[in-house]
Amino acid sequence: MQQAGTPMDWFPSPEHDARIMSAWEHLVGGGQFGPNAVRSVVDDSWRRCLDSRVDPAVDRAPPPVGENRLAQWRDRNAQLIDASAPLMQQTRELLSQTGTIMLLADPNGLILQHEGDMRTIEPAGETGLIAGFNWIEPNCGTNAIGTALALQQPVQIHGAEHFCAGIKRWTCSAAVIRDPVDARILGVIDVSGLADTYSRYCLALTVSLAARIENRIAKNAMGRRLQLLDRCAAHFGGRDAVLLVDEHGRFVKANAHVVPTLRRLGFDIDLDADFVLPAPDAVTSGRPQWLLRAHVETIRDTDGPLGFLIVIPDAAARRVREPAALIEPERQTDGTDAFESIAGRGPALRAAVAKARQLAPSKVPVLLLGETGVGKELFAQSIHRASANSGGPFVALNCGGLSRDLLASELFGYAEGAFTGARRSGAVGKIEAAHGGTLFLDEIGEMPLDIQPHLLRVLEENEIYRLGENTPRKVNFRLVAATHRNLKDAIADGTFRMDLFYRIAVTTVSIPSLRERRDDLPELIGHWLRRLCERYGLPPRSFDDDALTRLLDYDWPGNVRELRNAIEGALLMTDGPVITSANLPAEIVAANAETIGAPFAVFDAAGDETSASLQAVEAESIRRALARHAGNLTQAAGQLGIAKSTLYEKIRRYGLADAVGEVRRHRGMRRPDGASG
Repeated sequence: MQQAGTPMDWFPSPEHDARIMSAWEHLVGGGQFGPNAVRSVVDDSWRRCLDSRVDPAVDRAPPPVGENRLAQWRDRNAQLIDASAPLMQQTRELLSQTGTIMLLADPNGLILQHEGDMRTIEPAGETGLIAGFNWIEPNCGTNAIGTALALQQPVQIHGAEHFCAGIKRWTCSAAVIRDPVDARILGVIDVSGLADTYSRYCLALTVSLAARIENRIAKNAMGRRLQLLDRCAAHFGGRDAVLLVDEHGRFVKANAHVVPTLRRLGFDIDLDADFVLPAPDAVTSGRPQWLLRAHVETIRDTDGPLGFLIVIPDAAARRVREPAALIEPERQTDGTDAFESIAGRGPALRAAVAKARQLAPSKVPVLLLGETGVGKELFAQSIHRASANSGGPFVALNCGGLSRDLLASELFGYAEGAFTGARRSGAVGKIEAAHGGTLFLDEIGEMPLDIQPHLLRVLEENEIYRLGENTPRKVNFRLVAATHRNLKDAIADGTFRMDLFYRIAVTTVSIPSLRERRDDLPELIGHWLRRLCERYGLPPRSFDDDALTRLLDYDWPGNVRELRNAIEGALLMTDGPVITSANLPAEIVAANAETIGAPFAVFDAAGDETSASLQAVEAESIRRALARHAGNLTQAAGQLGIAKSTLYEKIRRYGLADAVGEVRRHRGMRRPDGASG
């Protein structure tokens, strides 16, 4: 028998089909065949099929998975599909001239995509050589997809070499696709056609395509890695130990506190390119002991997890090392205000903070209401820090943007073998991970209707069933939910359950939009500018008068999140000490194209501005609004986002009555720049 891997063993010999068929008949009949009757790669595969009790009479793959399951598998292999699809589409015209089709399968042999000659699709569908069918060797015997996965190398299987009789009319070539980082198998690319389309070049094509797909995966992975670093860059300052790993637990970045902190806890790890953290999103199973006291946040984009941000609080280094479940939760006792991170002094915001602070010590659920970007998660974190559960984990999950099945597995976890592709040890859901702490469900109004009764049962019974399990698990956590939707309207529309609403909305806190607290804008701008300068290690920066005016006059539909992002982007685009309007996002500049540009004191981030300077900025903003609207107090109040009565009070406080009279005396006059006044 030929040695595996020799050139004669790489390719089939179609002219020997009769001899190969005779050898197969001897084998399935319980006999033996002579040496060199078949290639060693085929001989080995046939014997694996006998050991797996594959039926040699099979004429097609087992029944396919349903459309919903196929969609789930495609979601789980989105990165493989994204890298492969453009290349498969490029070869479509070529394949249409050869009578062949191209198939992309996952590491388990399930075909995810197919392209190629439409004339071949019909017979391929009859055999199951299309998306949704599984072609591992135990299912379909010797075949290019299954055998390539078994050998983890390229292979070409022709005609009689197939183990199952009904598949012998096909010729197939396949090559495995490997992860460029750790070389694990990500999938298979295959070219198949009826036997008369046989060509050695098909194997070369699959090998070439597999290499090109791997290159695209490497490029995409680098992009995702950079996106992960960008999203988490702000977290590496401070005294906490911060570790960042990708979606597979592979090391990305750590700050200088990680190794010393872990050593104080009694653990010694090497943070290098070979470091891999198993199951970073699990709670106990498969999770290192030192990770039990860490806060693990899953960083996502639209394609799924980018990676995991792991924070070990500085205080954890001084705790006795013992399992999390045995540590008594402790309330914040260091004298700091758990709500101090919420910037702003306006009456609407302070009323929301006061209510949240009053509710924090109780264990009843809290529903946070407010537009996107107002800071609902910041409120939730503050409630957690001020609660009796502050010593436990804070676990957050956004219910929007996830498919129904992915959300269910994220919430409730799943048991081993709950579905194909499930982790061997199962997975802990976010509800179970929040045991002893706080569970924050953002955008709960987006939760699918059929998941809502399961969450309601957890809240009523304090028990959870993982997907695929029949044994309940006890859980004890504090729920904080948030939504930008009107849930009573959703109840009327039939998209949200009334009983769940009254269970999660025992108490509510309405967080005002930035438009409703424009008085806070100067303080917020200074707050974020100082914090971001510190975060990026930059010297103090300042906005010039025009840039600050545009920030103060903008409507901020994205609220505080948009404000923060705008300041961060402008800061990073600035080379000198002063940030100008040229550095601001285009939408802010465009929205304020008519803003008056009269000079006034520059607002800086040095941290030494006084309340007098803040008042000067506010007074100047009012003066500009009055000038812009020719002394019309109603319109000026509308621009400033405050009540007319509040504007009257501020005009009196800042001595601006003369300015109002002066503007009205010159009504109708225009400055050369086109602004009123």
